[in-house]
Amino acid sequence: MTITRTDTATSILANLGLAPEADYPVLDAMGDSKYLRDLKINVGNVLNNSTNLNAKESRLLALSVAANEKHQPLIDAFSEAAKQAGATDAEVAETLACTSLLSTNNIYYRFRHFANKDAYTNAQAGIRMSIMMTPVLGKEFFELMSLVVSAINGCEMCVRSHEESVLKHGASEARVLDAIRLGAVIKGLLVVV
Repeated sequence: MTITRTDTATSILANLGLAPEADYPVLDAMGDSKYLRDLKINVGNVLNNSTNLNAKESRLLALSVAANEKHQPLIDAFSEAAKQAGATDAEVAETLACTSLLSTNNIYYRFRHFANKDAYTNAQAGIRMSIMMTPVLGKEFFELMSLVVSAINGCEMCVRSHEESVLKHGASEARVLDAIRLGAVIKGLLVVV
């Protein structure tokens, strides 16, 4: 059975650098819905029209979301897009490492927060985090990425800590909001593709 893909769906795939011949059952099931048209605009806006994030930063943040959600086609696409926007191999690798570390930390600190017992709260984490000391991406952007991943993973303690840190490193609240919006839109995109 041949699926006729809408122009909106085809455009979304092309803009993301995803293989048009691959199966996208959710995307195709949506037809030419208003939501799909909105999603196309939202993805374009967060990746291309932010006044507070440049193209490289937008693609690296999108990569962190795709990696966090284990979506290999978008990991590949956003890695390539980040490199085309000027990211180095080291920056792409650090984005993946940051995402992995934050997935670890988010589980650990979310547990401590939920359990709310002195025995857990006062204990040393025992998790090595040397990547956070001198990140290739720079401290401010590393903290911004950490904030986005923490928000996606629902770690309130981590969100508060990284939001405070990123502001101390010079980010504006508008930059934080643009990064969180990007994370939210890309997370929604992952449901569709």
